[in-house]
Amino acid sequence: MIRLRKFRMVRVLIAMTVVPLALSGCVTNPVTGASEVGFVSTAQQIAIGEEQYGPAQQMQGGLYTVDPALTEYVSEVGRRVAAYSNIDLPYEFVVLNNSVPNAWALPGGKLAVNRGLLVELRNEAELAAVLGHEVVHAAARHGAKQIERGMLLQGALVVTAIGVQGSGLGNSVMQSAQLAASLVNTKYGRDAERESDYYGTRMLAQAGYDPYAAVTLQETFLKLSNGHEPSWMEGLLASHPPSAERVQNNRGLVETLRSEGFTNGEYGSDRYQAATRTIRRDRDAYANADDARRAFREGNTEEALELVEAALAAQSAEPTFHALRGDIRYEQERYDDAVINYDRAIERDDAFYGHYLGRGMSHVALKNHARAKADLNASVALLPTTIAYLELGKIAEAEGNLELASRYYQAAGQSEGPVGEEARARYTRLNRVN
Repeated sequence: MIRLRKFRMVRVLIAMTVVPLALSGCVTNPVTGASEVGFVSTAQQIAIGEEQYGPAQQMQGGLYTVDPALTEYVSEVGRRVAAYSNIDLPYEFVVLNNSVPNAWALPGGKLAVNRGLLVELRNEAELAAVLGHEVVHAAARHGAKQIERGMLLQGALVVTAIGVQGSGLGNSVMQSAQLAASLVNTKYGRDAERESDYYGTRMLAQAGYDPYAAVTLQETFLKLSNGHEPSWMEGLLASHPPSAERVQNNRGLVETLRSEGFTNGEYGSDRYQAATRTIRRDRDAYANADDARRAFREGNTEEALELVEAALAAQSAEPTFHALRGDIRYEQERYDDAVINYDRAIERDDAFYGHYLGRGMSHVALKNHARAKADLNASVALLPTTIAYLELGKIAEAEGNLELASRYYQAAGQSEGPVGEEARARYTRLNRVN
């Protein structure tokens, strides 16, 4: 019997769409103190953040595990700043294993910063400026407002789309994953960015940091934006576009804060350099791995293998390097070797869906159906994917469990592309025959 994942978010979305549209009223923005029209309560924001935090992390590369002390350090800085947000949210901060320089916040106080951004910052005060900005996005209801706008535009359609699926598997799975992706990639308007700059910098000063770090941070972003640095343009600058206006506004705010007595703030350069020593030391290893992925996508398998071997020689504790080597071996149809590499990845990080998915697909190729099923189920428990559901459907069909196979195919068929097409064709064939 399939163990269906429960998506509380589906129920939250339905409740927030059917009822509050008629009951929307005024809420007080905890950061600005202004009265606003809104219907997503603080409790609902927290529920959304808690539900989407795991899938969002999985889609963005998973947790950075090589140096757990780095996440604790970032969390300490984040909590120090968030203490001045004027709302007691269950703030949580994680470091993601992603080379793209980015940071994001979900409603309810769930935040993340990428490894790729941390290696670019110069001191703890700049980190606090980044985290303060993201804290304001969460605390000032910016994500909630985006959800409210979307519901007002298509609320009835959302309820209809969710309601047509009777099982917890299927549309609800894809709706949840899509919501996590949309929340992470949200592009806030100019007013929201100004608000996050203003109150985030104030929080920075209140926490004891020199607020001028918010100026140097924006100057760096603006310089990189003008230089069209590819990795930056696809990361932080895509969702938080810098401008000369933002730099000037921050300068003016710093002058105001100085006049209010916020002087002699700290930068924490030595603490920051010590805390980020490992990721800075391993920067070339991750660059080699990123180049290996690009070569692999382009079909240059031998080049990819050479690059990932260099990455592993520099940092053998990084699980994604072992998994990437497994991907290459899988492509070479060396499935037993691929399993060995995925084993090594899982030994180092047993909480990332991709490692289980890769090993599960390798076991599929080796016709080890029991092991494949266990790994594919482990992968979808962390992040549902259409390829995993398709392969689970094939296994269920081979075992004669046609009802279960049909449900897996229905889930996989929610996506576009070749996998979705195959799943829909298999679902149609099964239900036509039976």
